[in-house]
Amino acid sequence: MTEFGWAIVGPGRIAHRFADAVHRLPATYVRSVLGRDAGHAAPFVADWSRPGKPIPQAALDLDALLRDPGVDAVYIATPHSAHAAFIRACLRAGKPVLCEKPLVPSLAVARELVTLARERRVFLMEALWSRFLPVFAQVREWLGSGAIGQVRAIQSSFCFHVPYDPGSRLFSAELAGGSLLDIGIYNVAVTRWVLESALGACPDAVGLQARGTLAPTGVDQRVVGSIDFPGGVVSQFVCAYDGTADNSMRIFGDRGWISLGPRFWEATEATLSRHDQPPETARAPFRINGFEGEIEETMRCVRAGKIESARMPHDETLAIIGWLDELRRQVGVRYPFESADDARA
Repeated sequence: MTEFGWAIVGPGRIAHRFADAVHRLPATYVRSVLGRDAGHAAPFVADWSRPGKPIPQAALDLDALLRDPGVDAVYIATPHSAHAAFIRACLRAGKPVLCEKPLVPSLAVARELVTLARERRVFLMEALWSRFLPVFAQVREWLGSGAIGQVRAIQSSFCFHVPYDPGSRLFSAELAGGSLLDIGIYNVAVTRWVLESALGACPDAVGLQARGTLAPTGVDQRVVGSIDFPGGVVSQFVCAYDGTADNSMRIFGDRGWISLGPRFWEATEATLSRHDQPPETARAPFRINGFEGEIEETMRCVRAGKIESARMPHDETLAIIGWLDELRRQVGVRYPFESADDARA
């Protein structure tokens, strides 16, 4: 099989994990890297030069990266506020895109980019890696088979303490910071996945409520949310930079419950509990580091000529960011660049 060449835009911490998975998978490698400048790209290139793999190249600029016929797809791992511009450029150049979550900070811009991908017939996927983890397959089987009966409620937390730093991307309004888009997206996205697994499709929400605490920069440092569904089903969650939690997810049914975690978004074990039966724990470690599933799915889809993945389709991305828009609106966070983006969309 012809080797698949990846370009990486934004060689930060998360991109190192991505590159590690790429280099340990067969028939793929890191072809090129684009940083803010050569000084940022060069150390990454040195770190990921591996025996038996082509040496990654530091791209001079985005145009040079996109002109390279050896780049089969682009992975974008910049701060959220920069995603849209890089995605647009890649799609217009005909380069498939796997972009870190959230795809973009608002529904209006996400719709524009999905439309562009469909018009240009170029693959686009949001990198929500949880959907591709091995233990999630077992949880899907339990939910689909009715092992806990009808789902009644979901509770989840994703909280860790970060000292306030106005210069950090986590607290920067200009970089689309805040806990909801950065980590709360997992509470929302996995909620949708749970209901999809149990019902075949996630129903429309009948109500979304959120309260939050804002940092001095105006972004959310804590959000407590509740999403209501038909039949009285509810998902309650908290995401925060100013506290800690067990960071698990619990799915309650009328005949039992499922616990996913610790760190539910990257869980390697889940437990099924039912009345009068001993708990059943499934353990499924990563084959590499957890990123391999989304990488393999992207390569499979690109090689098959697809423009979206059935496992993480465009409509799912739009639904998630639509809910996040409303939750963020209720908390009172608005980014300084939004009106320009919305007007363009």
